[in-house]
Amino acid sequence: MTPDSFTTDATSPIRFERVGAVALVWLDRPDVRNALNGTVIRDLAAAFAAIAADAESGRVRAVVVGGSGKAFCAGADLAFMREVGGYTWEQNHADAEKLAAMLWAMFSCPVPVVARIHGDCYAGGLGIAAVCDIRIAVDTATFCLSEAKLGLLPATISPYVVRAMGEQAARRWFVTAERFDAAAAKACDFVHEVVTADALDAKVEEIVAAIVANGPMATIACKKLVNDVAGREITAELRSETARRIADIRASAEGQEGIRSFLEKRKPRWVQP
Repeated sequence: MTPDSFTTDATSPIRFERVGAVALVWLDRPDVRNALNGTVIRDLAAAFAAIAADAESGRVRAVVVGGSGKAFCAGADLAFMREVGGYTWEQNHADAEKLAAMLWAMFSCPVPVVARIHGDCYAGGLGIAAVCDIRIAVDTATFCLSEAKLGLLPATISPYVVRAMGEQAARRWFVTAERFDAAAAKACDFVHEVVTADALDAKVEEIVAAIVANGPMATIACKKLVNDVAGREITAELRSETARRIADIRASAEGQEGIRSFLEKRKPRWVQP
């Protein structure tokens, strides 16, 4: 399945667009503020599996995730919550595994994923934002890890949320279930950029343009490098590994082209005219 073929199902709650080498994935249930249910989870996982295949081939260089209508994602769908309320432990576990698989498919996407956040970004929606590499929010966006209000906990999204906002911020927002604004989200580094509503798309386009101007394989390698190095002790093994990685990419065709273009004061061949 390629990302283009993913668009063929008109009943999907996920809308897919391609703009050159950029994939745009829209949560498309505006009537329920793009709330999550089993179909959304299934189709997001399928979309990112397809994107990963095209990313490895260089046809997709970046991904933008956004929400249609007035919100990014308001968390779980009420009808879906009523349904899972009657599940057995086994059914609940199986359902949670599907969400975990979807989040991993997004987090492990080889190319950078940019979250375009506006309106509500709650619970599972905040988890979706957390698995993205770069998060850009409107200044009026609101965030909430609301699970504790319902006697639940944000378990499945927690590995990504804690990584994204840090342990100390997570301690507060997990246990209070308070709403917090875009300024607070930026203060704990969960959000990278906060802009006005009329500047949101321009900022997203600016970030995406910066990504696609870089070497395609280098961008993938940089994302993987962060994931592989974060939190590790700086041992002899790690130092040797990082030396090997730079040697590998310097000797690659892309690395050689990048160095030549710099010395010759021209744009590298991967930059579109």
